Amino acid sequence: MALKVGIQAPDFTLPSTERDLFTLSKDMVGKPCILFFYPKDFSKVCTQEACEFRDHFADFRGLDVEVIGISRDDIATHRRFKEQYNLPFELLSDASGEVCKKYDALVPILGIPKRITYLLDASHKIVAAYQELFGARQHIESMLKELKKQ
Repeated sequence: MALKVGIQAPDFTLPSTERDLFTLSKDMVGKPCILFFYPKDFSKVCTQEACEFRDHFADFRGLDVEVIGISRDDIATHRRFKEQYNLPFELLSDASGEVCKKYDALVPILGIPKRITYLLDASHKIVAAYQELFGARQHIESMLKELKKQ
């Protein structure tokens, strides 16, 4: 189950493909963003989801919203994934799964990230959440629909 809409998103610091470390409260000060948690780089549905975010990246940027992907893959794997699929957004490595846990985005026992997407406003309150394991496209459609309402 996703975190509740209206609560403050948990702050975190993780290794990033764009900088050494990414800290939500520092690197996204005053900026709305989308955090999408996904199970694994290069898997079929995760690749579809990342490519859907890529293909709609201009839509999100046009609405002044950053897109950030998070999985338990290491940075080297994230960099290969970004390069192979020309992903224009940052990918973060949550190797320990602690951030996934904070966002209720970790499958118990299996320890793999759920496919869950959060929209955070400029103060990093959760505005919307969408969870669907197999529907990659619906994550993007849900976030765009929510952004257009605002």
